[in-house]
Amino acid sequence: MAANKNIRIGPVALTTTLTTNILNPQTLTGGVSAGGTSNTATYILIRHIRIANKTASAATFSLWIGATGSNTAGTEFMGTAQSVPANSYVDWYGMIRLDTADFLVGGAGTTTALTFEAEGEIGVAG
Repeated sequence: MAANKNIRIGPVALTTTLTTNILNPQTLTGGVSAGGTSNTATYILIRHIRIANKTASAATFSLWIGATGSNTAGTEFMGTAQSVPANSYVDWYGMIRLDTADFLVGGAGTTTALTFEAEGEIGVAG
């Protein structure tokens, strides 16, 4: 039996702050460890991302995977200044794992023109 749980992430309206934390797996605290083992973190497997444009003009987005509030060169993900056509969307399919030290950060060129939505799985890191 699979231990992971299917999840939906968002929707989240993207702002013009390109260092906005969009997604970061949570840590686990509390409880009593059984058998001397302790799982203290989760991970997220992203399988699909959709960036939707709700406006009548093309808009751009940029995403990075790295430290909190950081968009360091070399950590770009899914595009920088990637254009989404008017009243349309851009999809990404694949599989990428985010651990508690990983942050998906980014934003848009136009405030709230674009909406981020994703699907994947959440699990407990062992």
